[in-house]
This record gives sequence, C-alpha cells and structure tokens, in this order.
Amino acid sequence: MSIDIRRKGGVGESVRRVDGIPKVKGDFEYASDLRRDGMLYGATLRSPHPHARIASIDAAAAAAAPGVQAVLTHADVPGKKTFGLDVQDQPVLAVDVVRYAGEPVAIVAAEDPEVARAALKKITVNYEVHTPVTDMERALEPSSPSVHPQGNIVRTLQVIHGDPNAPADVWVEGRYETGMQDQAPLGPEAGLAVPAADGGVDLFIATQWLHADHEQLAPCLGLPPEKVRLHLSGVGGAFGAREDVSMQIHACLLALRTGRPVKMSYGRQESFYGHVHRHPSRVWMRHGARRDGTLVSVQARLLVDGGAYTSTSPAVIGNATTFAAGPYEVPNARLSGTAVFTNNPPCGAMRGFGAVQACFAYEAQMDKLAAALGLDPIELRLKNALKTGSVLPTGQPIVGAAPVRECLEGLRGLPLPADEPALDRDPMLLPGGAGNVGHGETLKRGVGVAVGYKNLAYSEGFDDSSEAWVRVSVDGHGPVAEVKTAAVDVGQGIDTIVTQIVRTELGIDRVLIRPPDTTIGSAGSSSASRQTMMTGGAVQLACQAVRAEIDAQGGMQQVRRPIEASRVFHHRPTGKLDANGQGDPHVSFAFGAARAVVEVDTGLGLVRVVQIAVTQDVGRALNPQSVTGQIEGGSAQGLGLALMEEVALVDGQVKNASFTDYLLPTILDMPPVVCVLVEEPEPGLPYGAKGVGEPSTVVVPAAVVAALRHATGRELPRAPVRPDDLVGL
Repeated sequence: MSIDIRRKGGVGESVRRVDGIPKVKGDFEYASDLRRDGMLYGATLRSPHPHARIASIDAAAAAAAPGVQAVLTHADVPGKKTFGLDVQDQPVLAVDVVRYAGEPVAIVAAEDPEVARAALKKITVNYEVHTPVTDMERALEPSSPSVHPQGNIVRTLQVIHGDPNAPADVWVEGRYETGMQDQAPLGPEAGLAVPAADGGVDLFIATQWLHADHEQLAPCLGLPPEKVRLHLSGVGGAFGAREDVSMQIHACLLALRTGRPVKMSYGRQESFYGHVHRHPSRVWMRHGARRDGTLVSVQARLLVDGGAYTSTSPAVIGNATTFAAGPYEVPNARLSGTAVFTNNPPCGAMRGFGAVQACFAYEAQMDKLAAALGLDPIELRLKNALKTGSVLPTGQPIVGAAPVRECLEGLRGLPLPADEPALDRDPMLLPGGAGNVGHGETLKRGVGVAVGYKNLAYSEGFDDSSEAWVRVSVDGHGPVAEVKTAAVDVGQGIDTIVTQIVRTELGIDRVLIRPPDTTIGSAGSSSASRQTMMTGGAVQLACQAVRAEIDAQGGMQQVRRPIEASRVFHHRPTGKLDANGQGDPHVSFAFGAARAVVEVDTGLGLVRVVQIAVTQDVGRALNPQSVTGQIEGGSAQGLGLALMEEVALVDGQVKNASFTDYLLPTILDMPPVVCVLVEEPEPGLPYGAKGVGEPSTVVVPAAVVAALRHATGRELPRAPVRPDDLVGL
C-alpha cells in the first residue's frame, strides 16, 4: 500500500507516523493478511530430533491425499540445495541429516491449511537418532561429535592490546551467563508466492532485507535473478528474527511446482522453530586496576552458542569480543571469543547483537571493582569513560562523538523515585501484582547502573550502501515528491523519517512513499541501527540532486516535467581485524547508560521494577517521539532478558514454544521509563543522527540485574534471574 502524507513536519520534529492511522484502524495489510484467488496453503514437516540421520522419506500417502497439490523434499529442489546469509550451509530441506529439532524436512501445498497440516502426518520419515551436542563448552572438547564435517567452531578471534600481562593493584574476576532469548515479534513469519507468466515468481514477504533474501532464493530455485521478484509486505515486528530466510524458498518452490499462488503463515509455535534466536553466552572476565580506580587491564574469554548453522554468528562473536572491555579507557587487554555449532536451534541477529552479552559481564565486573576499591560505581565509570580520541582495544580511535560521561552525568542527575511504604500499598504495586501473593513484608529495594555501547551499521570491511530514488512533479494540487527505496519498515519508522527528510530537503509537504521491492538497488537490512543513516543518507543525496535541477530550471514554479534522481549512500570504509584483533572494524558507535530501581520480595523471589531511566547518545533526534519510543521498546526487551525471557531447551528440544510459556513483559511488568536524549551530532552521518534502536537493550539487562544484586547481596551471575535465585535470604 502506498502511503500519502500531507502533514507538515521535517527533521527534528515529532511528527505522526505515516503508517499510524491504517495500523490503528486495522486497515494496514500485514503479510499474514495476504490473499489471492485460487491460492494454496503451504505447511512444513519438521524434524522431531535435534540430531539424526534420515534413512528414508515416504511421501506417497501424503501426495495421494484429497486436496493435496504438491509434496516436496530435498530431491525436488531444482537449484542450490543450501542457503545462508554469509555461509550457505543451511539446507533448503534436510538431505541426509537433521541438525536441530524443527529443521524442515518436507513441504506440502494443499487447498486448505487443515488439509496441508493433515498431509504432514502422512509423510513417513525413518530416522537414525544420534546423541546431540547441546552444551556449548562440550562442543569445544576434542571428544565431542562434530555437528558439521569441519568441526564445531564457527569462528574464534582474539584481541591483544598493549601488555596483557601488565600488573595491577587490585584484581576482580567472574563468570557470567546469558540465556537464549527470542525476538518474539507479534507477526509470525508469513508470505505469498505467486508464479509468473515468464516462468519466474513474485514473492510478497515480511522480511528485514529484501535483497539478501533475493540473493539466496534465486540460486535455490534454479532461476536467473531477474525472474525472482520480491515485494515487501506489512511487517509485524522483527528485532533480528527476519534477517534470516525462513519460509521464503519453500513458498516459491510450491508455487512454481503447482502453478498457483501459495501462502505460508506460521503459527506461534512454529515461529519459535522457524527463526533464529539470541545467542546464549558464557563469559569469564578479569579486571585489574590501580588503587585510585584507573583501569589497567581487562582479560576476557567469551563463548556463544550459534546453534546448528552459521547465520550471523561470526559477526555476533566479533561484536561481543571487540566490545568486551566496555566503553572504557583500557591500556592493556587480552580478549578472546569463540562461537560454536551445537544441535540447538540456530542463533543469529537480535537487537544488541553481541553487545548485550558483553555488557552484562563487563558491567558486573565494574561493580565488583568499585566494591573492591570502595568507590562509587558511577565515579569509577566516569574515571575510565571513553571520549573522542580514545583508542579502543582493537587499536581503532574514536573519531566521532563519544558522550559516555554525558550519559553517566545525565543519569546521576535524575531523581530517584520515592520510596513507598510497603504495607499500605495497592497490591498491584507489589512484586507479584495481580497474584496478590504477598503484602510487602519481606521487601528490599535496590538500585543498579550500567553503561555500554554498540556499533552502528556493519563492520569488518562490509561494503554497506543504500540506494534511493526521488521524483518531483506538479499536479493540480501543487508539487508532490515520490520516494522509493528497498528499506524495510519493521515498525521502527523509517518511512516516517524518509518523509521528514524529503520535506526538509525539498520543502514539499506531499510525500508519497512507494512500496519497497527488488526493482531498486539494495537498502541493506533493517538491522544494526543503520537505516536512518544509510537510507536517510541516500534519500538526502537524491533530494539534493533533484533540488539542484529544480533550481537550474528557475524554481518549482518553472517545473513542467517530472524531475528525478537516484543516489547511493556509502558510509566510510572499515577494515578486517588482523591476527591480534587490531584494525579499524567499526563505522561508528552509539552509547547509552541505564539506571534501574527494583523491589524484591525476598520471601517469594518476585521482582517489581519500579523505574528504568535511560540516557542515550542519539547524535541528533530526527523525530524525538520516535526516538523515545525506540528507547522504551528496547528497555522492555532488556527487562525481559534480565527477568523472564528464555527459550527453555532440554536436550536440544524447545519446551516453551508459546506465549503462554515463553514469558514476555506485559504492560503490568513495565515500569515508567525516563528517557534523556544526549544530542551530540555525529560527523559524516545525515543530520548527525545516530541509530537509536539498540543501546537501551544493551544496557538495561545489566542495570536491572545490578539493582537485584544491590537489593539482595547475591552475586547473580546469570540472566534471566529466576525467583529461586532470589528467595530465602
């Protein structure tokens, strides 16, 4: 659906979202709403085993069932048998082995979704079940079975900076762990594949990156790229879950085989199997400092579980390792990171992308160090805070804005919420809330802080870019600007930002956003906090080219024919790391700090988060209301990781694949979120704006658990913190 907005409002204003009204009214078409006359429904048969060899597949009974139009296995894939974002190691349909519970084995197209699901039960697969590798440390042992022929290591790297053996006056160390978190987008995976008259296929899909999907689809379908066309459908949230291919190839295969449109739409349980999750982690850290609190050395070993296939694990462990010293001046460091394969579900992109796991560990260490030195935790952080000109452990200098001190000072300046008497309180304002399980007899309050940072855009030499097309014409109502990019609005509001940029650059109120598809050059993924800087930059350049032509013609009043321009925006180049982890791997950085105030019922192990305060480096807020919304949403996902969200795995099997059992923060769990925007424009980025979606998710888990430690005196080295970890004090 094209979006036509006539309200005024340019860069720096809190304008209404261009898709707000249709979404509120229920008129917005999400991918799961797609329909075509005569369409079939697709369904997927998935392995019940985390590791097994396929001895045989018999699909004859399913194919003969009334209403079934196609049953496909690996033998029916006409092109390349594997796909993947960076490493093409994931089978379209399992060939001879399954590596995780839920791996696709066969697909069905039928006249009705119930018929399709019933047909799956008629497919007979004989498995030789093997013992799975489900522990990330076990995967490193020489005696461990190999998940892949090349072994169990996805990537290992080390960063050596200064003298890793430098002496220090005080040392603290610890071991930390984070669980597997799900992105839990409200809209499950869905799409519609429509066969075309030229023998190709049009795919209408909810995704984060149209062109990356396209690059993986065409080779597997055995079609030239021009015969595979992708069109964006409404996206009901993403958070990284849609960066990898799920049902895209399957729907296209079924449409091409049957010659009819095929819709595939996962239910909630299947969605847990159909997308990647956040990497679980185990981290060891050792920090050394002088007696005045000056950091001398950081040593770290980080291990993340990538699950059964590569996905984005190399980049995730790259981020986690290069950020492991935190946003601090550290003259000496030895940081090592490893991502491993296991027979657990694949892990990939999720908001924070490696920085979350690192921050949880290094901020716990900073609190330990403050306690060992008898220093205030914020003072210790201020003493060691990065600034413009600081050199990171990778040897990369920070050339842009680095307002770490400003974020911390802003946090310290915010008043704490008043301490309320427990016994006279509304039970809804006690831990346990509506459960009315306690009356505040054993309540303790705690306050915790954390500061962290995250890279913007892709790193380690990736040639990132975005293309935009802008066209200006004049009709009976005056000038109108049309814009087309392949940028995906997953709910973060890029369409609104683009509209604001066009109004600012061209002074035109009416802006028409054309639907994204693969007929224009790539805009990259809606991930890595990059769309505002990348697509915003491309739109700005295209608008400037159009404006120059308008001016050359004597102004808008003299425009007699449409004027259009396409432009591509590139950020500054980055480089790969050398053998010692030295280089210039990251484009830019966004910083943030969080303070959490919690109450713990130590008799029941229940928690109420009273307040979260976030001070965030945003460069320049192009839409302040939208920025605040991103910080609030990121804080909610951070709170979830700290207290309740975890994919429960037992021997490789997901045991809580539903929103009944996978616990998400609700409106009753979320406290007030106080947001302070730190605006220090970033050189080289459009309007100086930084991406804003991730820093709050990076710092809030560490802050919440720090507050729990303060309230209880317990070490709490693992997130999410469970009631059993807090009870019985």
